[in-house]
Amino acid sequence: VWMAENLSVETFQNGDIIPEAKTSEEWEKAYKQSKPAWCFYNNDPQNEQKLGKLYNWFAVSDTRNIAPFGFHAPSKAEWDSLVANLGGQPVAGKKLKSTDGWPNNGNGTNESGFNGLPGGFRWYNGYFSEELKFGHWWTTTPLPPMYAWQYYLLFSDDAIGFYSLDIGKGTGLSVRCIAD
Repeated sequence: VWMAENLSVETFQNGDIIPEAKTSEEWEKAYKQSKPAWCFYNNDPQNEQKLGKLYNWFAVSDTRNIAPFGFHAPSKAEWDSLVANLGGQPVAGKKLKSTDGWPNNGNGTNESGFNGLPGGFRWYNGYFSEELKFGHWWTTTPLPPMYAWQYYLLFSDDAIGFYSLDIGKGTGLSVRCIAD
């Protein structure tokens, strides 16, 4: 059972605060210090209701657990299982995308109930990118020393993609949680 919306928490399960990084300098500092951080896309709280928050990988992989009680952030293997259950990489993206909110007729069928939206991301240096073109979601699976696996949906494709390179641990991506 996967959540049907992006994560939007400010604390770990134990109540410890996940720091908000509003400025590019704060975001980059969290990356350089390997510290958890979150932000709104474009630092605009108006984006929270639709897109949730963006988190760096240090927040996602923290042992204090970013997910609400009864849930956890998924591994690459759990994402792979989801994709396989939806017919494989070439077709799963369309089934994960919401039925609206994607440009250029890029909407999906949302057969999965995942309701994936194009939430963009934040580079390690604080620059925001790809609003309304990509949706990116972290896994907890690292690829040391600088990278971690993530999955993405693209407005112009019915497939789901995944990266291990180019998306460093300091990048801000969306998070979906899965039931324990």
